[in-house]
Amino acid sequence: MTVSMTGFAARKGQGAGFSWTWDLRSVNGKGLDVRLRVPDWIDGLEHMLKTELAAKLHRGNVSLSLKLARDESLGAEAIRLNTNILAGVLAALKQVEDAAMAAGVTLGQPTGADVLAVRGIIDATAPETDTVLIRAALLADLDPLLAEFKAMRAAEGAALNAVILAQLDRIADVLPQAQAEAEARQATAAGALRTQIARLMEASEGLDPNRLAQELALIAVKNDVTEELDRLTAHVAAARALLGEMGPVGRKFDFLTQEFMREANTLCSKSQSLALTRIGLDLKTVIDQMREQVQNVE
Repeated sequence: MTVSMTGFAARKGQGAGFSWTWDLRSVNGKGLDVRLRVPDWIDGLEHMLKTELAAKLHRGNVSLSLKLARDESLGAEAIRLNTNILAGVLAALKQVEDAAMAAGVTLGQPTGADVLAVRGIIDATAPETDTVLIRAALLADLDPLLAEFKAMRAAEGAALNAVILAQLDRIADVLPQAQAEAEARQATAAGALRTQIARLMEASEGLDPNRLAQELALIAVKNDVTEELDRLTAHVAAARALLGEMGPVGRKFDFLTQEFMREANTLCSKSQSLALTRIGLDLKTVIDQMREQVQNVE
């Protein structure tokens, strides 16, 4: 099954007093390159994430980001009263009231809000965070994120598979045309070669017949495109087999497309026929388009 290196998945979760948002995406690459943007205060999280991604993915430039926030529904801070300072403030208030009464001064009664407004009475501290607990919750949420991500890459891969199969069909359809044109060209080329040889024999005395036969055989081999067409046919079969394999096949397929192009280039160089040259150029166009698609195969 063909798998694409292009994919995206996003997921929200909560647990251990926090809420979070995952963002996982990838594009094509020669190997597996994982880049993370995660909180660095959770010990061991980055290493565990990289290990898990390396075990589940094979190729691609992969980026994973995590945004983490304390769950507000659980209270962001715990509020406590500093009883020592409160006792001191109340004692001071009593002293002030006693002094005012002795002086015949009437003071307004302080409210509870007035007392709490005194600096130091309220001790607001963030609750302690259990990093082991939050790390476990995040890692447990990674599996469904990866499942969504791999499902998208598989869907993209199915689309790639259909496109590449269509391109292989186009190549396979052109090869019989190339074979027919090569056979037709052979008859024409043979006639032209015989005419040239006759002229050469008339103009040259003492020409070695054995040497002439060797040169003619060499010319025939150099102009024969049968091997190139046979190899292209074999490459088509090999490519279809790769598309049916399980696991990453992108590297093998990329090498195979290079071999496709090598044979098409040789076909053009040997063509000696305008029609066969056009067929060779059409093959090169389709092969180049196919290679662009293969660049995205895992």
